Amino acid sequence: MKDKQSIINIAKQTIEMQSQAILNLSSLVTDEFANAVDLVYNSKGRVIITGIGKSAIIGNKIVATLNSTGTPAVFMHAADAIHGDLGLILKDDIVICLSKSGNTPEIKVIIPHIKRAKNKLIAITGNKGSFLGQHSDYVLNAYTEKEACPNNLAPTTSTTAQLVVGDALAICLLELRGFTSNDFAKYHPGGALGKKLYLTVRDISSVNEKPQIGPNTSIKEVIIEITEKMLGVTAVVEDKKILGIITDGDLRRMLTKVDDFSNLTAKDIMGANPKRIEAKAMAIEALEVMESNEISQLLVEDEGNYAGVVHLHDLIKEGII
Repeated sequence: MKDKQSIINIAKQTIEMQSQAILNLSSLVTDEFANAVDLVYNSKGRVIITGIGKSAIIGNKIVATLNSTGTPAVFMHAADAIHGDLGLILKDDIVICLSKSGNTPEIKVIIPHIKRAKNKLIAITGNKGSFLGQHSDYVLNAYTEKEACPNNLAPTTSTTAQLVVGDALAICLLELRGFTSNDFAKYHPGGALGKKLYLTVRDISSVNEKPQIGPNTSIKEVIIEITEKMLGVTAVVEDKKILGIITDGDLRRMLTKVDDFSNLTAKDIMGANPKRIEAKAMAIEALEVMESNEISQLLVEDEGNYAGVVHLHDLIKEGII
């Protein structure tokens, strides 16, 4: 059994080998890559990605990336293609085929059918002289010198290269389409990623209680309001305008300074000019304000009027953090 240092050395060597292979890919990007991007960008159809083995797995990931960045894509397994799935390919679709060798039997079978249907074919391969490379309209070169596998057998560096080339294709298309964060949100409505892009402060604060008291409210009533609304804070409001804020911490600090607070009112202990945020702002902006000011609550305003509270716990619950 190898010792820990040997294991660490193997891991580092694997990472460094793949890093170098990826870096080398940049030297293989030519006008042919740009022409392939232009072909996909101007296409009226979808992108059909196919492959077999580990290349098929990479193909599925590229499909997901394309779909999420504005380029409609579908995966077609090369083995299934020769048993009926070739029917997935429509007239204006572009086929992208992934294969390290470019000579696998399944790929050789489907290529003539793709060409016969006059669909454009783009190859992502490490072997430009292969059957796939020779019969493709464009070849995106994913050449790697050797696999990270010590036997130079298990697809490792080669599949990493395919993935990077696919990502480069997707990002080029994203840039050409002027794909924005708002567009991204449309395709990612679920999960933390989507919420960061579309969830507003109003979406969160509107479901919370809305603690508020006047400047002349007694301390006892302040404590009751904070306790009942369960946000650890209340706004001090007059004519719908925020005058200040009182937190649990303010109450504790008050108790360390005075023995009798029966004559004190909200304006005597409130923090003036509290941090606040517009209801229409993104929830992620609220998090940034909280983190930069080391606070856990923000008062919310809607066109200058007090509109509620957003709490750090709300952001955590929504998966923004």
